[in-house]
Amino acid sequence: MTSPDDHPLSIIVLAAGQGARMKSSLPKVLHALGGRAMLAHVLAESRELAPVRTALVLAPGMDDVATCARGAAPDLELFTQKQALGTAHAVLAARDIFNGLTGDVLIIYGDTPLIRVETYRTMLNTLRESGAAVVVLGFDAGAPGEYGRLVLGPEGELRAIVEAREADEPTRAIAFCNSGV
Repeated sequence: MTSPDDHPLSIIVLAAGQGARMKSSLPKVLHALGGRAMLAHVLAESRELAPVRTALVLAPGMDDVATCARGAAPDLELFTQKQALGTAHAVLAARDIFNGLTGDVLIIYGDTPLIRVETYRTMLNTLRESGAAVVVLGFDAGAPGEYGRLVLGPEGELRAIVEAREADEPTRAIAFCNSGV
């Protein structure tokens, strides 16, 4: 196994979602779980990975989210996604974190507090040991619905991530889904 020192880690936490489906004016990441905002749980878990840099991507006007985040991780860097143009666009909002960067980048969601730090460590170890360019966390869904599907090759390698709305019938039948991590 390679040493973490050989691969410094930076983390991008995506927290720009408004939570419209939750039918609440409270940003999704601020909803409480176990007495703390979901975002506070995510930031606490991510700090256990000892990142060299942590970026938080927010939507404009999310001052309450920034305040919560600074309380949980005072050294994180804030970035604003000026327009809601999807996950990849949110990551691009934090592109300055890549300037002069060496090592690995872990992209996580601020509203997924139940992903354990051990899962992130397993992903990072897999990335480092396999020599792959990317590792994606997938899950088997009984009813995959609108989740993106992970299309695997014959040896289990990731061939494509296909959004449900863009999937043909055989791809929609795949139950192995993209977590976004």
